[in-house]
Amino acid sequence: MIKIAPSILSADFANMGHAVEFIDNCGADLIHCDVMDGAFVPNITFGPAMIKAIKKYTKKPLDVHLMVEKPERFIDDYVCAGADYITIHYEATIHPQRALEYIRSKGVKAGIVYNPATSVDSLKYLVDSIDMVLIMSVNPGFGGQKFISSSIEKIREVKKNIGEKNILIEVDGGVNLDNAQEIIKAGADVLVAGNSVFSSPDPKKVIEQLKNI
Repeated sequence: MIKIAPSILSADFANMGHAVEFIDNCGADLIHCDVMDGAFVPNITFGPAMIKAIKKYTKKPLDVHLMVEKPERFIDDYVCAGADYITIHYEATIHPQRALEYIRSKGVKAGIVYNPATSVDSLKYLVDSIDMVLIMSVNPGFGGQKFISSSIEKIREVKKNIGEKNILIEVDGGVNLDNAQEIIKAGADVLVAGNSVFSSPDPKKVIEQLKNI
């Protein structure tokens, strides 16, 4: 069954603990945490203190997406804060394989992230060091953007490249009820849904509908 990972980037920052508790109770499978540094992406969100604070509001895995330059500098901080998954951008570090192996050495699942204009050719060199591939279907930095249609072919390519390996394919950006079926058909296992969940008058219903596609 498809997994839903609501992004707390779209939640009420003044009531983040309760927002996380709420989407947990609505059926979220993971809690997607978008960490932005204002350098790798043109926005700043939150750091390990937020991750540590929300950890006590959910038993679901915290899916920490590091949109930061040189993410290897911060891995220990997010491990200590309670991250269950840590995903890093291929474009953000000189030595992605080393960083991924370090994440795993800490008992945390590791993932590689590809931006819309970045080729996934390097994936064949990283498949033995990852638990997840995150395909950005918008340019990272802001919520509420429109899905980039060329991402569908990239999802298919990733699905083909990982073969039978136990690696999740996660898709982040512009995911909603209108395009979720095509995304899942292409090979996605995890849908990051921020605005489509948190802006809905009935988030629980949206999560149920996404899971039942």
